[in-house]
Amino acid sequence: MTENTASTPSEPTTVEEVYGILLGRAPENRMEPRLAPLFRAMDVLGEPNKAFPIIHITGTNGKTSTARMIEAGLRAHGLRTGRYTSPHLSRVTERISIDGAPVSDEAFVRIWNEITPYLDIVDAELVAAGEPRLTYFECVTILGFAVFADQPVDVAVIEVGLGGITDATNVGDGAVSVVTPISLDHTDLLGDTVEDIAREKAGIIKPGGFLVSAAQPAGAAQILLDKAREVGVPYRFEGVEFGVESRALAVGGQIVTVRGLAGRYEDLAVPLHGAHQAENAAVAVAALEAFFGGGEKELSIDLLREGFEQVSSPGRLEVIRTSPTIIVDAAHNPDGIRVSARALTEAFDFSGLVVVLGVLREKDAEEILRTLQEEFSDLPVEYCFTQSASPRAIPADELAELALDLGYDEESIRVAEKLDDAIEYAVERADATGDFGGGVLITGSITVVGEARTLLGKDAA
Repeated sequence: MTENTASTPSEPTTVEEVYGILLGRAPENRMEPRLAPLFRAMDVLGEPNKAFPIIHITGTNGKTSTARMIEAGLRAHGLRTGRYTSPHLSRVTERISIDGAPVSDEAFVRIWNEITPYLDIVDAELVAAGEPRLTYFECVTILGFAVFADQPVDVAVIEVGLGGITDATNVGDGAVSVVTPISLDHTDLLGDTVEDIAREKAGIIKPGGFLVSAAQPAGAAQILLDKAREVGVPYRFEGVEFGVESRALAVGGQIVTVRGLAGRYEDLAVPLHGAHQAENAAVAVAALEAFFGGGEKELSIDLLREGFEQVSSPGRLEVIRTSPTIIVDAAHNPDGIRVSARALTEAFDFSGLVVVLGVLREKDAEEILRTLQEEFSDLPVEYCFTQSASPRAIPADELAELALDLGYDEESIRVAEKLDDAIEYAVERADATGDFGGGVLITGSITVVGEARTLLGKDAA
């Protein structure tokens, strides 16, 4: 009798090895419009999607910052939290956080190895049916639910990857569904009007839940309102039932007073810049009120202040260095660029600015460039066009040509294909202002910001 000596692949032992396996699947930007395989995975894993209440967040801009604010408020109330956001800036473990910190390497690897046999079952069924295997994003989402059930958490704050109806995260039913501002992005996948996009995002509104929405374009607001009425859930909109009452600049951020659903919350220190972050804070407050008391119970102002004081949002107008001031911002669509540019000019008194810009192929680069041109028209600005290591990055020289076509001054443009060269050039130019008043803004894509943070020595977000 001959012994079978065929070896089986060894289990990964590091986060990097697991990440390599994930990258071998369909990439993150190739999302499958399906939920059946996710429900199948939840079924074979014992339904971790039902192991904890969920606050589910969708929208075009502001999702991650709002998720972090809600998480901070929950933690201040003594709850153990899970937070699932995407994409990551530096390391894949950032996507799955426990009590405000990335899941430990040990838990990430251990739980991946535990769920792999079950993912293999789902993969085999998909292949037999002639469908693609589970994608990168689907696998990470399943892993996130499994981690939260394992830890375990009291509540999970889960950010949609793309859209809502068929997003992998939609195997969870939100006790509160939160919609941040909707605008045009991912139009090739979600539709080319805000109404089309709102229909996709309204898919997270479920029976038994509660809708909390930021102020929206009229058409998008109507879609969300109709969906809430259809499934019979309460709904509250910024600018109608709650909102920002006042805001004032402060060192490192701003002081905000919010009119909530059940109370008025004065002098909340929000250590983030911009009117949009004050609005995100108002949405977070309303979501917390909806979660804790159906919007009818006032929150403890002391606990709310304690929570918000701890908020951070890496990669969102984040100061990485000083002398000169280097700021990274993950805005990657025209509306995101617009609000970030306004927040920057409000919070920082620069005498000049060097913008390091890299954009991904699927984004509206022309409108991003036009928006930067408009928003910084009163400030001396130079541009250094670059590209991240992503295969989806628009080549730096192509961005420069597009800028010239839009009327950018050729003398203000520099091209640096490598991001480290772009940063070095920008720092030299900012220092050349002579009065220490020059700043550097690195923006245009999450991949550029993530790589810049790493190059500049920042830890994982």
